[in-house]
Amino acid sequence: MQATVRSFEEATRSGSVFLDDGTEIPFGAAAFDAGPLRLLRAGQRVNIVMNGDDVSYITLSTFPVPGR
Repeated sequence: MQATVRSFEEATRSGSVFLDDGTEIPFGAAAFDAGPLRLLRAGQRVNIVMNGDDVSYITLSTFPVPGR
């Protein structure tokens, strides 16, 4: 699923994204650490993997999502 970064806090490695319908979803350090990223900027397009209501993986939209 694709989304757009709303915010990212480098110190906590967490932030939030906007889905294409405008829904804001937070993500924690575990989702960020699961991917190959070093930082994110507001406005970047990303791929996310949801586990229920939680983001479990986040990466840039140009990077592949494991297992997909």
